Amino acid sequence: MKQLTVISGKGGTGKTSLVGAFAALAKDKVLADCDVDASDLHLLLHPEILEEKDFKALKTAEINQSKCIGCGKCEDNCVFDAINEYVVDSISCEGCGVCEYVCPADAISLKDKVAGKTYISKTRFGPLCHARLNPGEEASGKLVTEVRNNAQKLAEEEGWGLIIIDGSPGIGCPVIASIGGVDLVLAVTEPTMSGLHDLVRILAVADHFNVPSKVCINKCDINHSKSLEIEKFCLDEGVEVVGKIPYDLSFTKAQIQGKTIIEYENASVSKEIKQVWDAVNRFLEYG
Repeated sequence: MKQLTVISGKGGTGKTSLVGAFAALAKDKVLADCDVDASDLHLLLHPEILEEKDFKALKTAEINQSKCIGCGKCEDNCVFDAINEYVVDSISCEGCGVCEYVCPADAISLKDKVAGKTYISKTRFGPLCHARLNPGEEASGKLVTEVRNNAQKLAEEEGWGLIIIDGSPGIGCPVIASIGGVDLVLAVTEPTMSGLHDLVRILAVADHFNVPSKVCINKCDINHSKSLEIEKFCLDEGVEVVGKIPYDLSFTKAQIQGKTIIEYENASVSKEIKQVWDAVNRFLEYG
């Protein structure tokens, strides 16, 4: 089974639009939206949810008022100021367990906290595993791992040989969880100062985890000199640029219609996108 993760060093580079295009082009695959903090692949794929489960990763303290003796030790020792008048603020509580440890009346216990949802859905392009992290919650990396595990299990059950992962922007925990153990990272960038700066960081993360990388420059014609600078950087680093996609309003028009760029009949950039997919697919097949 091969796994491809599409990531970007910053948001807004067109990463999810490219994943949507790959969804339309690839065969026998499972899709996984691992941008759990702000997932939006569903806007293109319109999934029908088949399975929904609570995601529980962290714990929160709970005070049994019938046992509480009002000694105040829990409040005094909570470094997160999550306890006020012997009531726990579940948003501020980090589930560290100090209050449970210091309570002389055994009135405090740690309970599982629902931090989000995981979903398994069907789309017109095949199955999609995705999730939603509740606002303010942590453990996004654990939720990404849950999504990837669901995708891998589904692919194994159906005998499909490819998982396409829409990763998060940046270099944080969800990104690391999205690229660990995959066969290829496709980094999508744009020809701007911040685009190049963040591309350098994300390629360094992939290299740290020994994951092969390719680069796609989106909106390549909005700044030709910066595109050339990105190409030179990739050449110096031994990273192949597998595609340069020009700026095209068709992406936005297709999104308004709820379509991928491949499905949009007036998209002149479809040829360039198919070339990117062919290059990625060749690497996944032959290495």
